[in-house]
Amino acid sequence: MALLQLLDFLLAIIGGAGVLYQGLCVIVGLFAKPVTFPDAPTDKRYAVLISARNEHSVISHLIESIRANDYPQDHIDIWLVADNCTDDTAQIVRQMGEHVVERHDLQHIGKGYALTFLLNKMQTLGVADQYDAFFVFDADNQLDEHYFTEMNKAFHAGYEVVTSYRNSRNLQENWVSSGSALWFIRESRFLNNSRMIFGTSCTVGGTGFMFSQRIMRRNDGWKFHLLTEDMEFTLDCILHGDKIGYCGKAIMYDEQPVQFSQYWRQHVRWSKGFLQVFNYYAPALIRRAITERDFSCVDLTLLICPFVVLWAIREVVGLVFAACGFVTWTSQLQQIIAWLIGIAWGLIGMMLLVALTCIVERQRIGATNKELIAYCLSFPFYMASYVPISFAAVFAKSDWKPIIHRGQSDDVPSELEKRERLNTSTEAQK
Repeated sequence: MALLQLLDFLLAIIGGAGVLYQGLCVIVGLFAKPVTFPDAPTDKRYAVLISARNEHSVISHLIESIRANDYPQDHIDIWLVADNCTDDTAQIVRQMGEHVVERHDLQHIGKGYALTFLLNKMQTLGVADQYDAFFVFDADNQLDEHYFTEMNKAFHAGYEVVTSYRNSRNLQENWVSSGSALWFIRESRFLNNSRMIFGTSCTVGGTGFMFSQRIMRRNDGWKFHLLTEDMEFTLDCILHGDKIGYCGKAIMYDEQPVQFSQYWRQHVRWSKGFLQVFNYYAPALIRRAITERDFSCVDLTLLICPFVVLWAIREVVGLVFAACGFVTWTSQLQQIIAWLIGIAWGLIGMMLLVALTCIVERQRIGATNKELIAYCLSFPFYMASYVPISFAAVFAKSDWKPIIHRGQSDDVPSELEKRERLNTSTEAQK
């Protein structure tokens, strides 16, 4: 049937383009020199925006890491929105001498609405104008001591939106946390790093990013409220012609889920959010890709394309056609088997990619050889869960639920500490 052939052709084009592009990014990320930024004056004023809901166990660690940065502290103000908190998060932050705005709204739930409320409040108070740019962090984050200095260099270099290197505080805890952490590390090294070398736009990842005063004014604060407000913000910037930069020397650590139930809930929400942004933004991205010859739009269209859902639709259509006698059952079952084999090879490829990530980013990961092998072997199980998650997202309710952070680690391991741990492990293995 012509319809099935067309669907097969489209899926082959989308899947093939995605694989080829990822392969090119890996090669470039391995062999090309990363983009760095020259030293810059530390004269810019920054506001740190934090949305926190019942984060009393972790919020002090983030604020302490901000205040331990080597950037002039009188040029950094911290603004926290205590979003529907029922604990003492707001009190803790006030006692630390930072700005707190409390929000109570159970109708509009999510970080996007909290950031809108916070920036609107700052504009009402007349304080938003004094900042050159705004940083966004989650409450469980912690920062390397040079974070703001490095991001400031990228800002001075002309980037009005900048994202950073995303590491993890609890990568070594179990297969769930290691899978999530390595996914983000891979994205930093082999996607955003390569995009900078290509000269195309990067993507922000929900936390650990900065945007300028001009961007804030254009958006009248924060106007992004889909389930993946970070991707919505990214696509809006690209459609306005803004090039998002990446600063690999600015390192942020976050806490990954360790329970599969939390991971499942979080990723169903993200997958649902990707379906939302694809629905709203894909036509505009395709138009701009054609009219402006903007490769960033091609890149992001491939990123948000719900390939697994499209594949499922194609297979359902094929089975319906077989039931109606338009095609044979044998041909459709062979097609399903072929696709499943392709998925299996894709999982093997991702395992090899994460193994490569472990090798090239080993100093930053700071794990032993035994741990690295375990992470690589468990990664296909992590990736395989995306198939049912993608299906679940189609039928899931569009809502936002918080991830409970435990805050067990008082201090983020420094780069030196990670190297020392790695060296000690290597000597022991010898």
